Amino acid sequence: MQRAAAEAPRRRLRDRAVRLLEATTTPLLPADYLDLFAPLRSGAELRGRIVGVEPETADAATILIKPGADWAGHVPGQYVRVGIDVDGVRQWRAYSLTHGPRTDGLISITVKAVPDGVVSNHLVHHCPVGSLVHLEQAAGEFVLPDPTGGKFLMVTAGSGVTPVIGMLRNLFPVADSGVVRLPRSERFDIVVVHVAPSEPDSIFLRDLKALDAAGLIRLVARYDDEHGVLDVNDLESLVPDLVERTTLACGPSGLLDALTEHHERIGVELLIEQFRTSRVEPGEGGTLHFEKSGKELVVDGATTILDAAEDAGMLMRSGCRMGLCMGCLIPMTEGTVRDLRNGELTTAIPGESGTVKVQTCIKTAAGPCHFEH
Repeated sequence: MQRAAAEAPRRRLRDRAVRLLEATTTPLLPADYLDLFAPLRSGAELRGRIVGVEPETADAATILIKPGADWAGHVPGQYVRVGIDVDGVRQWRAYSLTHGPRTDGLISITVKAVPDGVVSNHLVHHCPVGSLVHLEQAAGEFVLPDPTGGKFLMVTAGSGVTPVIGMLRNLFPVADSGVVRLPRSERFDIVVVHVAPSEPDSIFLRDLKALDAAGLIRLVARYDDEHGVLDVNDLESLVPDLVERTTLACGPSGLLDALTEHHERIGVELLIEQFRTSRVEPGEGGTLHFEKSGKELVVDGATTILDAAEDAGMLMRSGCRMGLCMGCLIPMTEGTVRDLRNGELTTAIPGESGTVKVQTCIKTAAGPCHFEH
């Protein structure tokens, strides 16, 4: 009681000082001024500063970022959502972290500039060293199921190699003297089947070849212009002990759909990280009501909720374009949506089903829909 009584005058004095400071800086807050001098400080909105941009291919680059003091770290294979301001609008995208924990505290993402990609082109071509980006904490479940060892097949296509390279770099780091062989990685037996349109378009091929040459992985590189499009039925000849391995795969939906069917047929465990999925014929469409913003949009049966909202200038959460699934979920309080992959309907009924989370990159409206967004 005595201690609390003694603290009371100090709290009142501190509160008066804070109010005076806020009045002095109005309409801004004191934190707004601190952001100018210490944007990466503890307690601030989580940001990162770009400290390096390293080209990987003609249209891809690895971005080195110093995260803010409150960055909580990550597990190799996870992703981070990055926000940048382009033409006065903050855009968010999700990118795989392409490394394990680093001694210098930096994090890195590898971005492929896609046609008409606002964020990817900005990061690869127009984001100089020293720029600040907004960050969220790492997330995702595409990680090694057993971090102590095992037999794995990793199937990657295009930029789908990015989460896999994060796992491999953590297991087999590279120093100036070459690849480092760690005791904790001795129990891993890894085959990587890497698919790309051509060898020059193959991101991280140099890293994969170095690990293969060191005998730490076995690399099977497949280039469409040289070998043709990969037939998943060939995996059993490319990887004779396929049934003894757990497969991790990341890439376009066509490849992953084929892998899913193939592995179910032969009874082999498969973990995937997926790009935007393929679609079936659309339904009838409807009206989208966004309750928090008050916006209403009419969408036809051929357009996803995500595309319709972004075309209307709304900020939407999404990692789908970079192969990171479930980042676009928003809650639907009432209505019915149609899955463009298979035509399946999902309905939210007030007082019955409760709020239903909807994956906006693969759903369209099937009547009026109400969202908490």
